[in-house]
Amino acid sequence: MAHMLLFQFSPSSLAPLQPDLVLLRPPSGAKARRNLRCCASTQVTELMTARRSANYHPSIWDDDFMQSLTSDYKGYTCLERVEKLKEDVRRTLQEAAELLDQLELVDCIQRLGVGYHFDKEIKEILKTISIEPNNAGLIEGDLYATALCFRLLRQHEYEVPQGVFNRFMDDSSSFKASLCNDVKGMLSLYEASYLALEGETALDEAQAFTYRHLKGLKGNIDSNLKSLVEHALELPLHWRMLRLEARWYIDTYERMEDMNPLLLELAKLDFNIVQTVYQGQVRKMSRWWTDLGLRQKLGFARDRLMECYVWTIGVKFEPQFEQCRDVLTKINQLITTIDDVYDVYGSLEELELFTKAVDRWDTNAMEGLPEYMKICFLALYNTVNEIAYDTLKEQGLDVIPYLQKSWADLCKAYLVEARWYYSGYTPTFDEYLNNGWISISGPVILVHAYVSLNQMITKEALDCVGSYANIMQWSSMILRLADDLATSTDELERGDVPKSIQCYMHENGASKVVAMERMRARISDIWKKMNRDVTLSPMPQPFKDAAINLARMAQCVYQYGDGFGIPDNESKDRILSLVVEPIQIMES
Repeated sequence: MAHMLLFQFSPSSLAPLQPDLVLLRPPSGAKARRNLRCCASTQVTELMTARRSANYHPSIWDDDFMQSLTSDYKGYTCLERVEKLKEDVRRTLQEAAELLDQLELVDCIQRLGVGYHFDKEIKEILKTISIEPNNAGLIEGDLYATALCFRLLRQHEYEVPQGVFNRFMDDSSSFKASLCNDVKGMLSLYEASYLALEGETALDEAQAFTYRHLKGLKGNIDSNLKSLVEHALELPLHWRMLRLEARWYIDTYERMEDMNPLLLELAKLDFNIVQTVYQGQVRKMSRWWTDLGLRQKLGFARDRLMECYVWTIGVKFEPQFEQCRDVLTKINQLITTIDDVYDVYGSLEELELFTKAVDRWDTNAMEGLPEYMKICFLALYNTVNEIAYDTLKEQGLDVIPYLQKSWADLCKAYLVEARWYYSGYTPTFDEYLNNGWISISGPVILVHAYVSLNQMITKEALDCVGSYANIMQWSSMILRLADDLATSTDELERGDVPKSIQCYMHENGASKVVAMERMRARISDIWKKMNRDVTLSPMPQPFKDAAINLARMAQCVYQYGDGFGIPDNESKDRILSLVVEPIQIMES
């Protein structure tokens, strides 16, 4: 197939394009940055084009560092010990007779990051709980147990009515004041409330009630319980990146009096073994990125290879999804580079040409592109075609039309924003969001995730993914709004298009504080939509998990600001804990 050929292109003939080549920096929203054209040629004269610079932080992870990553947890002895510990934990699961013991053990196993080892056992336990009519009586009157059961069943897509909490409410449909004395129960109810669907007013009331009282806690509280409360109020469990949560919970669990030492050892050892998988992938991806040549030639763009890889851990952390992480790391770094072409470096005329080239997916369309765009286009073309070739070879399906469409849609959305910028136009909030959930790149990421999840690909599911199923839209909107909350101020200072916050302020005459609060409320509303549609979606479970995890990763990366564009402080510490530094294990 002609369109699947990989074209050779040597970047060595191109001079690096560095930010210090900037000729001027136009004011925000102005029709500045004009192209000067040579009368004797139709080719854009690149050196006569005024360029902006975003002054992005350079990467703090160089290739030498990434190639040096290694671990002591790769040997057979570690794997043998893990298998022994898994059998011990499996036996503990089977021997747990009381309902609450089963629930707590399942919750603990999942939060420690080893739930993927016990999928079968967990499913059997929760299925039995969901169909056993006497279970309601076993936990009746126990807010902690009721909320825990509710949360675990909903996490695994069982239908559980919000009415299970009616017994904890008074005649006015408010939660009973006496519950304030049950801190553990309130925390459990607070976490459960984030599994709410649209229209579930009892769960909305539960969230407001528990947040208010947990926030105002006073007096002597168990230190571990206090830590769990503070952690939940900062970001609820349902919204957290799973692997970082596991790393945090391992330390927390170790301090608990009822800690199971065998389960703790399994969690620590498994975390370190999986980290060795991550390190091997980082070394491999760093070689790919260096060989591609974009880092060296496009100095204006963000070099975020390590951060791009950590995004993939957030989407699918389990070791068996190594191929998915490889693919998404490449896709994430290409998205980052091309995003900077549109936001920072390219002229409007160049961006029009690049968008048409991607839409045609034809190397002949490169003819009118400036040199720096040619290397971008060929890097994208070759990488995506190679992914499609592997899929065709392994599963006999041509996925190029789906992959190419996602990139064409992304570039068209980028171009819409570029036109807004050059014309000084401020879109309405809805107009912005209708374009922004695509321009944030969520659909591109999830389309590529689907074809790389080591699962049977079907034409029906491909069509669903290619038309951007609801869960893809909700996940992408959360990604867009979380990004805007953290980065819009810096991006406006660089001269970018107004983001959701500014569009809302402009349209409604609202203050920045009010607009940001509305964006947070919108994120909560979208989570409810996604909670519903994940349950209804016919897509395979690994893909549904990836869509949810993309939204979780967004809230993680932008929790303290721009954790991607400014990769230091919390972002650096998180990468160290996930990829670089193993958990210390005491010798027994």
